[in-house]
Amino acid sequence: MALTDQSTRIRTGEELDASIIDAYLKANIPGLSGEAKISQFPGGASNLTYLIEYPQQEFVLRRPPFGHKAKSAHDMGREYRILNQLNAGFPYCPKAYVHCIDESVIGAEFYVMERVKGIILRSDMPAELNFSAEQTTALCKSFIDKLVELHNVDYNACGLGDLGKPEGYVERQIRGWSDRYEKALTPDAPTWEPVKAWLNDKMPADHHKPGIVHNDYRFDNVILDPNNPMQIIGVLDWEMTTIGDPLMDLGNTLAYWIEAGDPAPVQLMRRQPSNAPGMLTRQQFVDYYAEKAGIEIKSFDFYYTYGLFRLAGIVQQIYYRFYHGQTQDKRFAQFIHMNKLLEQMCLQVIGKSTL
Repeated sequence: MALTDQSTRIRTGEELDASIIDAYLKANIPGLSGEAKISQFPGGASNLTYLIEYPQQEFVLRRPPFGHKAKSAHDMGREYRILNQLNAGFPYCPKAYVHCIDESVIGAEFYVMERVKGIILRSDMPAELNFSAEQTTALCKSFIDKLVELHNVDYNACGLGDLGKPEGYVERQIRGWSDRYEKALTPDAPTWEPVKAWLNDKMPADHHKPGIVHNDYRFDNVILDPNNPMQIIGVLDWEMTTIGDPLMDLGNTLAYWIEAGDPAPVQLMRRQPSNAPGMLTRQQFVDYYAEKAGIEIKSFDFYYTYGLFRLAGIVQQIYYRFYHGQTQDKRFAQFIHMNKLLEQMCLQVIGKSTL
């Protein structure tokens, strides 16, 4: 098995015309020669990601999904800008080359960036890595270190001070995800009313030190050096990045963090090797983050519950597209069950919370 992330055949209904892409890139990126070969990366459930191969150079093309798109989501120009400007303070962003706003080219906006070739961890730790528990712990801590580093970036120095509004961020997130969830409701989906009421009641004040919020920081969005897999060399998927409360970002990350002791139904949702021997538990993750960030986190129940609710909102938006026949990707048929499980997980956290 190849350890570097591999592209595959393009899914039905998500094809790109190689001749059109080739002509556009050669007109906008100097020095390209040969024919473009296009394939698709199988991961991800939001923006679509393609590999474009030339004899001497490889690129990645990102475009929005086909079908219904949530308002303000999938802003290609915004993601392109973040990649190019944030790199000055956080050198793990791939270089972006071109942003196309002419939807007549492929039917949607898109941008093209460099391909950072490396290892992306999916559901399980590859046996070929042969990591000890101690090495896995070190990698996990490095993963958290990068998140702390991102949250400490001087976003004004990067020219990104207008990327988001930190004042009222927590309230806007709760209100916004509640609205988005309701707009994506299908007849078979839970309403989440008790959880939404609890989140509104327990809302904390804005964080005293706002920072860059990635909003999708997971192991399958970081790239490991193929020559030294302990080293993180890239961070991907900046489409939802903004400025806000870093603890809300930590809650987003922990919503995906399925630990070894979680029950079997929860394990079925796992998409990164967060259960591997040596990986920190969620509580250890929070404690290490707090130590590295130099802050105190007395209770993380609100932020974790928010992260789970937000994840359910994302899941439901994707399921909405499948339910209404706007995508044929069969992976999404099970998302309704994931939504229901996330609600039960939230209710368990709320039931035990001392907030």
